[in-house]
Amino acid sequence: MNTEKEILSLLDEILSLNGRSAAFSLDTPLLGAIPELDSMAVVALLTQLEGRFGFGVDDDEIDGATFATVGSLVEFVDRKLAV
Repeated sequence: MNTEKEILSLLDEILSLNGRSAAFSLDTPLLGAIPELDSMAVVALLTQLEGRFGFGVDDDEIDGATFATVGSLVEFVDRKLAV
């Protein structure tokens, strides 16, 4: 499974980016840089990540740094999958 590709696909779907996520790299900023990524979108993204990857996320595991870049989000998911 390619975590980065799965996350980019989810971002594109949830944020209705119409394929824009294909140009994203691990360094692409997310929170504060993509207007579509608001608080409701973060909740939807977390829900979809839990469902797609089969892990749970506790409230105290999430902060803004998790959504700083595509890479930080990929690292978070990879850490959850390693548990």
